[in-house]
Amino acid sequence: MPDDLIAEKSAAGTPSADAGRAAVPEATAASHAVDTATGAEAEAQVSMDRARSIFTKIARRYSLFNALSSFGIYKVWLRRTVKRAQAKPTDEVLDLAAGTGDVTYRICRDTPPARIACTDFTPAMLDIAKSRQVAESNGVPLEFMVVDAQDIPYPDESFDLVTIAYGIRNIPDREKALSEAYRVLRPGGRFVILEFSTPSNPVWRVLYHAYLNVMIPFIGGLLTHDRPGFVYLKNSINAFPDQEGLASLLRAAGFDRVTYENCTGGITAIHQAIK
Repeated sequence: MPDDLIAEKSAAGTPSADAGRAAVPEATAASHAVDTATGAEAEAQVSMDRARSIFTKIARRYSLFNALSSFGIYKVWLRRTVKRAQAKPTDEVLDLAAGTGDVTYRICRDTPPARIACTDFTPAMLDIAKSRQVAESNGVPLEFMVVDAQDIPYPDESFDLVTIAYGIRNIPDREKALSEAYRVLRPGGRFVILEFSTPSNPVWRVLYHAYLNVMIPFIGGLLTHDRPGFVYLKNSINAFPDQEGLASLLRAAGFDRVTYENCTGGITAIHQAIK
């Protein structure tokens, strides 16, 4: 398995929803939506409706799928993401596309902050996250909200840390989502993204894509009886920008000190950016 790589490129109070919003910075105004399964330009609603339908169907088996399809390695990626995020006891954290709450609860366990807003676009996924609160919150105050990351319902400069794992890929207007994350971060705040990416080693890349294209739909279909949903999953991974492509989007959104760390030879990458 290839060695992991690290590449670096330079570059108050409790908020209430829908208040204190500012205009999008000029650098991020030119955004557009894509079909997240192909990367081609398309109406945003097409991808949004599809994502909500798919994740509603697979919500209860989603964690099991992650464990089996990654041979458990996804837990290593999760730990590294939370370590990279470096949540502090005074931080207010926004977890976007939180799904069933894996990032939220790992932060609660490893680096408990002042509070976390655990959000997702799919209510069925968020319901599972809520069900874990008593056992896994570790005393951290949590709030749960259905949120579209393209239109975050929090005021400007509300959070010290924003995270998103396996979510930016499923958002049709990525430029808008990144500019929204920038908007709600306080100056000096961190934005941390865990996402599937592109292995740099050609042999590893061929092997990975063979597994992705054949085994992911097979395992997903076996567990959830929704094979088309996992065909979409592998298509969305294939259509997503590589490490430098995502780093460029972050810089265009206004972020500084954009860095990324490859995991498992680039199957996933952890991007970090500073406001």
